[in-house]
Amino acid sequence: MYDLILKGGRVIDPSQNIDETLDVAFADGKVAELAPDIPATGAKAVRDVSGRMVTPGLIDLHTHVYWGGTSLGVDAEMISRRSGTTTFVDAGSAGAGNLPGFRKHVIEPSVPRILAYINISFPGIFGFSKTVMVGECADMRLVHPHECLRAARENLDIVVGVKARIGAKAGGNSGMAPLILAIEVADALGLPVMAHIDTPPPSQREVLQVLRPGDVLTHCFRPFPNAPIRADRSIREEVLAARERGVFFDVGHGYGGFSFDSCRVMMEQGILPDAISSDVHVLCVDGPAHDLLAVMSKFLALGMPLNEVIRATTQNAARALRREELGTLRVGTYGDATVLEMRSGGVEHVDVVGEVLRAEQHLASPGMVIAGAWCPTDDAL
Repeated sequence: MYDLILKGGRVIDPSQNIDETLDVAFADGKVAELAPDIPATGAKAVRDVSGRMVTPGLIDLHTHVYWGGTSLGVDAEMISRRSGTTTFVDAGSAGAGNLPGFRKHVIEPSVPRILAYINISFPGIFGFSKTVMVGECADMRLVHPHECLRAARENLDIVVGVKARIGAKAGGNSGMAPLILAIEVADALGLPVMAHIDTPPPSQREVLQVLRPGDVLTHCFRPFPNAPIRADRSIREEVLAARERGVFFDVGHGYGGFSFDSCRVMMEQGILPDAISSDVHVLCVDGPAHDLLAVMSKFLALGMPLNEVIRATTQNAARALRREELGTLRVGTYGDATVLEMRSGGVEHVDVVGEVLRAEQHLASPGMVIAGAWCPTDDAL
């Protein structure tokens, strides 16, 4: 007896090269069967999703969801209900000093899954708001690799890597030092780093030169300065070299990390993002980023194929996390799925520099499945 069957949806699962009408059954918190017509009598609950898409549960690779414990955190459950996101990856909100609180008070009670990059800075991102902005890596006394390594080792079930935010805003005069230490900790753990870069110094060239295959460059399509493109519309050599050796390119939209202009040039020259993520936090939750679904809709408006948009928020994101049991509907894996539909009606998308992109369609989610259980969204079926 299955716990739940989603019937009649267009199943799009890039991890299995599936794009066809199928039923999806769940049992004991896992994906149990994919087939053209699974008898409804064999399930405790059935949802008719005909005319809609069913994907692996959406993964937002870059978020800030330490709500109540940090000034930039937003409520993952609220964002999940409006976007169909089943897994949130917090990108360094917590460091060694407050990761236990993040775990106990937010991660463990949460319905959607929350994983975390641990911040190389001991207090995590502690001063981030409209009125207070203090970079956590600006004072190297806070950047303590031994404490970061200890806390990560004690929480390897939730820690997926080490985050370093560098640049004039996040790192002040610390330059490359926080990232170099983050890479050293990540190397000891056998995990990747996620590197944030804002305004120079350091330069994007300096950052990319030290990233290893599998490490994540977030804000990969950021605007000037430290944009991936030159004024003549060419892509910088260091960007191409990093891509060639396997550095993972993550969108990380946020409040300052994504430009339509940079994105167009990169896509026109054949470089798609590996992962599409929102970098949702208190300054961008009401725009311009909003949530993962809104950022996915922007990429559709920019001409990225639907199946590649889904790949970038399922299979690829899971690969970046080195947890490929996520981001798939393979039988026996986590019973997470997102139901999507394409809605008509004009929408205006805005990037971080204020450019407006108009589109006639956008994605919405009328429901999702987490651990084999139906979870209604704000647009519930």
